[in-house]
Amino acid sequence: MPDLQEAQEVITFDVPGGHYRHWRMSIDGRVATLAMDVNEECPLKPGYKLKLNSYDLGVDIELHDLLQRIRFEHPEVACVVLTSAKERMFCAGANIYMLGSSSHAWKVNFCKFTNETRNGMEDSSHHDGLHFIAALNGTTAGGGYELALACDEILLVDDRSSAVSLPEVPLLGVLPGTGGLTRVVDKRKVRRDLADAFCTNPDGVKGERAKQWGLVDEIAPPASFQDLVRDRAGALARESPRPANVKGIQLTTLDRRIDNLGYHYKYVDVQFDRAIRTATITIRGPEGLQPKEPGAIHAEGDQWWPLRMARELDDAILMLRVNELELGLLLFKTLGSIDAVLASDEVMLEHRNDWLVRETIAMLRRTLARLEVSARSMYALIEPGSCFAGMLYELVVASDRSYMLAVPKDDGEAPKIAVNVFNFGLLPAVNNLSRLEVRCSRARARAAIMERMGRPISTEDALKLGLVTFAPDELDWQDEIRIAIEERVSLSPDALTGMEASLRFPGPETVGSKIFGRLSAWQNWVFIRPNSTGEHGALKLFGSGSKAKFTWERV
Repeated sequence: MPDLQEAQEVITFDVPGGHYRHWRMSIDGRVATLAMDVNEECPLKPGYKLKLNSYDLGVDIELHDLLQRIRFEHPEVACVVLTSAKERMFCAGANIYMLGSSSHAWKVNFCKFTNETRNGMEDSSHHDGLHFIAALNGTTAGGGYELALACDEILLVDDRSSAVSLPEVPLLGVLPGTGGLTRVVDKRKVRRDLADAFCTNPDGVKGERAKQWGLVDEIAPPASFQDLVRDRAGALARESPRPANVKGIQLTTLDRRIDNLGYHYKYVDVQFDRAIRTATITIRGPEGLQPKEPGAIHAEGDQWWPLRMARELDDAILMLRVNELELGLLLFKTLGSIDAVLASDEVMLEHRNDWLVRETIAMLRRTLARLEVSARSMYALIEPGSCFAGMLYELVVASDRSYMLAVPKDDGEAPKIAVNVFNFGLLPAVNNLSRLEVRCSRARARAAIMERMGRPISTEDALKLGLVTFAPDELDWQDEIRIAIEERVSLSPDALTGMEASLRFPGPETVGSKIFGRLSAWQNWVFIRPNSTGEHGALKLFGSGSKAKFTWERV
């Protein structure tokens, strides 16, 4: 079977023409139902069939797209029911033959994207009142159960055969890759000994025992299962603060141009330098007159600068992940007016209770989180003409280092930065802390920064306040940046990925930081071990009739 990364065509995260091959969406008032109906003859890449509602990246791209459309095109929806259109089968999880034939990088990036889609569901529930119910109308295994775990409630049909399971350890020699282990014990509070028994039993747990162990919330026989789903969905919708009588906006196809030099959008431009293995991402600030009231914002729709920029940046991050594996260092630059960015932020802060503004802030929050969990080093370069202010300053504190050009304060071209409320908790990282809180852990340091909110900050003051890492002067700027880039790209990508994941999310662990800082690292390691993907590994031999041959060292 061919390696999935051998194909040269660019993988995009669009759903052409809004045509869904694997999902059916229906909306009844405040409740949307997404029924999984995977077309086994339509994998993203040739070489396997998507049987038993198993999924690949293409299936999850469609789910992500549908969730985005519910958020922006159907803001009246307050509860989403995830179920299956197939009899007695909810989802068999990630397609094993796809995983067995994929490159290591493809497997890791596939798991990361599915993790983010599920974390995004929890983000929408927690911050925006969009609740989720998993209506398990049949067998639910592996990634199928992990999808259910991301929901607010899990309902299981009690038909004496349908079970929930996480069979990856006993059957495949790998870990549940999309948060299953973490959510079972941290979110659902399943006892550790019961979780151990559950995760090593390939047959799973059914009915009443699944409810007793806390693996599902409610069970019902087939005759009354739909009534249970309808009642719980209605109850969650009534609890939601989301507005009922509002009209959504249309999410149009991104205007993206791809060439040998990079990816080019209206507000985001990505320039490749394959010789030194970097990608320079330049973000343009708002231009011209910007809407100041909700009515004008709604009229702009998905062309409103914060939303369009966020969608473009999110798309660029995903494109880089799967298509440009060797561009290991992202260099962030901005162009525009600090005052214009701060004014745009003020509009969002003033009208943050408006549904479209709220969803745009949520999109920014999830995009920045996606950036931080990407296996890329990141430097922010602050030069004359930059507009790293407020929401865009988050790119500076999300980066591993920042460099700000030092020139005399009275120089009219001297670069400035600025902070505002966006930098103090409105866009938390996956550890639920603001990036400035992580950077400036002492209360006195944060207080000094808060005194400067909304005002331009010079290089000298930014360095004193801890808002930037280094401040080379004009004579040293070019050499220092060149040396910093050369040193970074000369280091082991594997070691950098582990180091960055460990350093980016300090403080108490959360479900998100465990998934991306701990689970992703372990899964990355397990995927290249011979016990799973070696010639005689369990994942490699699955379905062949041959038994895996393990090496027995515990290391």
